[in-house]
Amino acid sequence: MMARSEIVGRPFLCDGWRVHEFAVANSTNLLAAKLPAWEAVRADRQTAGRGRFDRGWVSDEGGLWLSAVVPTGPNAAETRALPLAVGLAVCDALQSIGLQQFRLRWPNDVLVENRKLAGLLLDQFVPELAVAGIGINVSNHPEIHDPALKNQTARLADLLAAPPDLRRLTQIVLGHLRRVVHQMQAGGFTSLLPRINLLWGGPRRVQLDLDGELRLGTFTGVGQEGELALLSDGGQKTTYHPWQVRQLQEIH
Repeated sequence: MMARSEIVGRPFLCDGWRVHEFAVANSTNLLAAKLPAWEAVRADRQTAGRGRFDRGWVSDEGGLWLSAVVPTGPNAAETRALPLAVGLAVCDALQSIGLQQFRLRWPNDVLVENRKLAGLLLDQFVPELAVAGIGINVSNHPEIHDPALKNQTARLADLLAAPPDLRRLTQIVLGHLRRVVHQMQAGGFTSLLPRINLLWGGPRRVQLDLDGELRLGTFTGVGQEGELALLSDGGQKTTYHPWQVRQLQEIH
């Protein structure tokens, strides 16, 4: 049985956002589903955290589990690219607190070397609004709850001498998210693309799982709708959208 969500105190305001805080939540994305734009939900822990394709996401105490509602407008292509815009905002936030060595992994992870520091999940429950779920490992211990995660995750507590507390980190992330969304509204997703394509750490060998069909090649960046560009060994370039790719595995 899922735990009942427990609200903590009153919402607080920051950088144009209204943030609702919970001690425990089933899923912050589901709690945010009925909120208007520029409102957010943060929980100390989630009991039913989700990743892409409904994979589980360990959300133990000490991590940032945040869902923010942003306007998408009628442009379907920009809505499809929104996960990468959110990833850019998270990277901007991490850089602002002093983290330097990190990279994006398409379509929704932030890595330090080959360990996952943060993950993103975008849901759209109503037209022209999206819920951006953001999970960042701060001082939590996900490997205790899932031994398979041992040596697979990174934490801000191990990377920074003094990471910000969770409320301050919430404010920083939301501030950058608002700025990036406004930039995309003003100039389109393509205005963000040069910055996003600097965050992959260069081309790398990957294997794509297209729901059972495997494709090998070199990831070379993303296109104007956030689609992955794969260069085959024979020199053929093919693009894939996130819903086509069940899993991307980097080959080292």
